[in-house]
Amino acid sequence: MPPVQPLLDRALLDRSLLLLCLASGCATGTAGERVPSSQAPDGFWDHWGDGQAELAGYDLVQPRYGELRHGEAVLVTVTETFDRSQRVKSDAGGRGGFPVVKLNEVRDFPTGIYDYNVMTSSFLPLDGSLPRGLPTKLSFSMQEWCGHAWDQLVFDRSGDGVRAVRDAHSYFDGEADRAGPVDLPGGALSLDAMPVLVRGLIGSLLDAGEARTVTVLPRLMDLRMQHRDLALQTGTLSRGAGTTTVDVPAGAFTVETWTLELGTDRFTWQVDVAPPHALVAWTGPDGETGVLTGLRRGRYWQEHDNGDETLRGELGLPVHLVGAP
Repeated sequence: MPPVQPLLDRALLDRSLLLLCLASGCATGTAGERVPSSQAPDGFWDHWGDGQAELAGYDLVQPRYGELRHGEAVLVTVTETFDRSQRVKSDAGGRGGFPVVKLNEVRDFPTGIYDYNVMTSSFLPLDGSLPRGLPTKLSFSMQEWCGHAWDQLVFDRSGDGVRAVRDAHSYFDGEADRAGPVDLPGGALSLDAMPVLVRGLIGSLLDAGEARTVTVLPRLMDLRMQHRDLALQTGTLSRGAGTTTVDVPAGAFTVETWTLELGTDRFTWQVDVAPPHALVAWTGPDGETGVLTGLRRGRYWQEHDNGDETLRGELGLPVHLVGAP
């Protein structure tokens, strides 16, 4: 669905954020420091307010069942107006809503005779209503031939931190239905939202060369695949001080590297230093990798006719022509 322009001009937005902070208290981290708000940085709407979405295709290596699987991933980044009560895209023309940047992360990969289809949606507020690093909503679903699972968390400020309300369902015995609150400190980060956070789309998390200890909400996909209970983790997030040039199927990019150490797990993200700071590659535990194969902007929700499948070629994805064997 189409992106939106900001609902308020900069001056009105700054005033709203001040009133919000005075009314509810500014979020603090584990050490009591003030946590910056999640909001659009300067110049954000010059690029992201043009009514288009960014589509990024990736060559995916996904570990599953002790082996590495080769598949594809697509990251869709777009702005929307969110309804505050329902936490879904608003059809009210912006009345009573607030702007978000949405990331739809789609992964498709085979496991022997059957395949997996995984999608995680992260909605990060651009109005300062939450501390930087946490979404207003996470939504996850996974489908494969044995069954399907889905998980959702909705976030709100709570005292000096944030409380999420969870609703999760699975076809596995012992995991069928789970619901309840999850409390997070104001400085916590969502690992699902990191492809947006490292790009600085809701403000910078770290300066170049900086590192800090962080509380992390794990990826919902990992919880389901590893049959883990939801539990916050503590790790170290760092932003590289220098840059390097990498060659990927989508071209040559000068990138900086972000790293997250979570116990024995290590995640990295290589981000183009040129605006809009595309995610060029990432790595995860057990051999997981994603490498950029193509990038385009457009109104993909209108590109659904027979023949439009050729546009997948611009993303470096396989093109399956209608009527072809």
